[in-house]
Amino acid sequence: MGKPKRPRREADNEAKAVLSSLRVSPQKLNLVAQMIRGKKVGTAIAELEFSRKRIAEDVKKCVQSAVANAENNHNLDPDDLVVSEAFVGKQLVMKRFHARGRGRSGSIVKPFSMLTVIVKEKPAAVEAEEQK
Repeated sequence: MGKPKRPRREADNEAKAVLSSLRVSPQKLNLVAQMIRGKKVGTAIAELEFSRKRIAEDVKKCVQSAVANAENNHNLDPDDLVVSEAFVGKQLVMKRFHARGRGRSGSIVKPFSMLTVIVKEKPAAVEAEEQK
């Protein structure tokens, strides 16, 4: 017998990808996530491709993973996908020290963060109405 299957948290027209243990501060990662929120997937990937931020490549992989999840697991059309949510969370912080003069020490924090990208299918007809 066993437990009943846990229901999906996302709607039927959504797919999600989570990227954890990214070695960047959440504040810096949020700047990149902010660039892609609400945009079509093709536009978001193109912007991340040419971004000068170091973490943009990892964010691009996460978006592509969300698109692949939508296409393979939920049978959604990748051309109609929009990045509906991209949010950042804190993870662990490694604390190190740096030796300074006169026997003192300076602290160094090395934060980690996680990124969650949710893509949603919006048909082209609905998008044309929203732009008006």
